[in-house]
Amino acid sequence: MKPTPTLDFRTVNTLWASVVVESLVRCGLRQVVISPGSRSTPLTLAFAAHSAVEAIPVLDERSAAFFALGLAKQHERPTALICTSGTAGANYFPAIIEAQEGGVPLLVITADRPPEMRECASGQTIDQQKLFGSHVNFYHELAVPEALPKMLGYLRQTVAHAYARALGPLAGPVHLNAPFRDPLAPPRGGAANDFAGMLAWPDFFDGIGPSAPVEIVSPLPNFPVAVHGVIVVGPTQTVDPAGFAATVGLIARKLGWPVLADGLSPLRHHALPGINLVTTYDVLLRNPAVAERLRPERVLCLGGWPISKVLRAWLEESGAPILLVSEGAANRDALHGRTQHLRCSLPFLAEQLPAANDVNGYAQVWPALERKARAALDHSVLASPGMFEGRIVPWLARHLPEGTPLFLANSMPVRDAEYFWPPNDRKIQPHFSRGANGIDGTLSTALGVAHGNRPSVLFTGDLALLHDTNGFLVSSRLRGSLTIVLVNNRGGGIFEHLPVAAIEPPFEEFFATPQAADFEKLCAAYGVAHVMIRDWDHFADMIATLPEAGVRVLEVRTDRKKDAAMRKAIFAEVSGAL
Repeated sequence: MKPTPTLDFRTVNTLWASVVVESLVRCGLRQVVISPGSRSTPLTLAFAAHSAVEAIPVLDERSAAFFALGLAKQHERPTALICTSGTAGANYFPAIIEAQEGGVPLLVITADRPPEMRECASGQTIDQQKLFGSHVNFYHELAVPEALPKMLGYLRQTVAHAYARALGPLAGPVHLNAPFRDPLAPPRGGAANDFAGMLAWPDFFDGIGPSAPVEIVSPLPNFPVAVHGVIVVGPTQTVDPAGFAATVGLIARKLGWPVLADGLSPLRHHALPGINLVTTYDVLLRNPAVAERLRPERVLCLGGWPISKVLRAWLEESGAPILLVSEGAANRDALHGRTQHLRCSLPFLAEQLPAANDVNGYAQVWPALERKARAALDHSVLASPGMFEGRIVPWLARHLPEGTPLFLANSMPVRDAEYFWPPNDRKIQPHFSRGANGIDGTLSTALGVAHGNRPSVLFTGDLALLHDTNGFLVSSRLRGSLTIVLVNNRGGGIFEHLPVAAIEPPFEEFFATPQAADFEKLCAAYGVAHVMIRDWDHFADMIATLPEAGVRVLEVRTDRKKDAAMRKAIFAEVSGAL
């Protein structure tokens, strides 16, 4: 080997960043979201120059993080996030928490000043060590760049390990803190090429590639099938919703148990012949006599609990033993029941389960109740006067193009989906952020889900949209289209369903938080199309055909107090008639 040339930090930083990017690309990285800043210059330039990576600039780090979260949700692979030093990385925190709680892979690289520039009042410098605490799968501070083969090998292996940790065994965010010394801009001469020519790069990167999935399998316990059992399927997001639904269908047919499926589950959107699919459990279980009649003896929970508080309370009060199936090691049982965790994939469970030989009489009770409740619920919602916001859900289910990716905001949209989304075979693809269940980054996450995807839809309330209006800055970068169905009820409608709504004051000011934003002007400021929905026929026309490109807002004005009363009246009427 020739003597190592003397390199300045421009060259060293350029080589270092290039190894980071090439290692990640070989692991499978295809998209990176970058916010502007000086300290991250070597990384930004290296990502922007690599032909295998789509580098997307987003000004606001908070919005950038949620946009990356949406991309990772869409593809179920890590998206990288790059920012400069100082408080920039702190703006990632809400999205990182959601990624950890929701099992979404993110790879976060925060640029930093070198150690000698810390804790001495140097500009744009904070303590970035373990900035995200326990909310990441893995943290490591990279060494200050050095142009030594041994150090570049360390960098390659550490970055590849971080990528793998983002994927499993339970997917989530990882954090690399990357210090760089000045100067940061790339060299003008050929010193970097001279050094690069000394290394055998094909051998250097040999063995770096996508990680093989690791399946954790727990022994299948003794599983009684001839009992009063129910299968509960909570919010589930997967790149293969049809496959997920088919596997759950196989499990249900083997056991002969009814399946209670959340509105955010693929089961509501794919036909499953031969199983008892229950979608009206929330209203069924509001009837005390029905709830007692349907009390289960065993519960099989696949992935997590549905949103319904009524269902959760019923399961908790039943005292039935629970078998909770999850591939991760985390405790997913917020009910703290008599729960046994089975850590395996659903296909493994479906293969290993014994088949029930006899017709389960308990399971046969559910279909008649489901049919009666579904017919009454659909009739009451569709017969509701005016622009009742609960009617938006069946309209989306009926009129959206088949297979539409649909992001549902937290608060009332996800609950209305659980209450009112009818079972069908239209293959709508629900997306959501049910990790921490907040309204943070709703618009930015939906834009990430829509980017490079087929025409997509966001269903959101006004406060969730206003909480993330900087997401509109991403609109000009969007490849594809996003239609935003905006429920403008001038405040937080979900709080109208809580006991605190009866305490006035201070309910209206401190909980409902009324707003008087002019969304038409807001959209105009960002160059986004705005349509005020006149009636239900107009709404159906607007969602039946989705644009191929751009962002538009369909504003549906409703009365949150009247709508809260309408929901309660519908539930009482349907439940009381069972």
